[in-house]
Amino acid sequence: MSGAREDKTDFGFRAVPVGEKTRLVRGVFDSVARRYDAMNDVMSAGVHRLWKAALLDRLAPQPGETLLDAAGGTGDVAIGFLKRADAAPRAEARPPARAVICDINLEMLKAGAARREAARFGARLRRVCGDAERLPFPDRSVDAYAIAFGIRNVTDMDAALREAFRVLKIGGRFACLEFSRPITEGLQRVYDAYSFNVIPRLGEIIAGDRESYQYLVESIRRFPTQDQFAERIARAGFSRVSYENLTGGVAAIHRAWRI
Repeated sequence: MSGAREDKTDFGFRAVPVGEKTRLVRGVFDSVARRYDAMNDVMSAGVHRLWKAALLDRLAPQPGETLLDAAGGTGDVAIGFLKRADAAPRAEARPPARAVICDINLEMLKAGAARREAARFGARLRRVCGDAERLPFPDRSVDAYAIAFGIRNVTDMDAALREAFRVLKIGGRFACLEFSRPITEGLQRVYDAYSFNVIPRLGEIIAGDRESYQYLVESIRRFPTQDQFAERIARAGFSRVSYENLTGGVAAIHRAWRI
């Protein structure tokens, strides 16, 4: 592989200098932050909420645990984690769960902080502006690590996976929800037609930003297959790596443990 190629990375279907991707991704999410949750509901007809509920089912939140919600944006997963931990049997007799939302994009964090339901958790729900590839947290400091629809936006996916491994306690669990590859050719064709023709147009109408949603669609197509991504998780040091397709593989939950 040539040195010139090594200096490039994908930004959607474009090849850009490695050092530029973080800035470009930040620009995308700066642009969509205020409309991000509404656009997710429209684009997926609300199905993204069911996918996140499935992610939380697999995480099985418990009182006393700390979650790191990496690339956590407006905080859907972190808030859901705390709600579920508080509803666990005898939760009132146990220390409360805590969650940290870590996102490189300050505008997304601000949008999440404005959510009324977030206020109820007070200091139990923290927000930190930080990079998933260089997490500002100590080794072995969290019980669970989740990343939902964020891993495909990092510049160095393997670095982000190694950081997830580093911050998890022994016995800690990893869960990633990400768009993936439909399991049949027919579903793939339908999904491609919707993604490339409808989603950018919705972005233009609802958020006034076609280009950002064009990038998001393209970034999904660049993401590894389910098996390829599972191999990368294992290479980062994780054990008991598995994945579960959702909606015919339109999305998938990848799970693993630090043993």
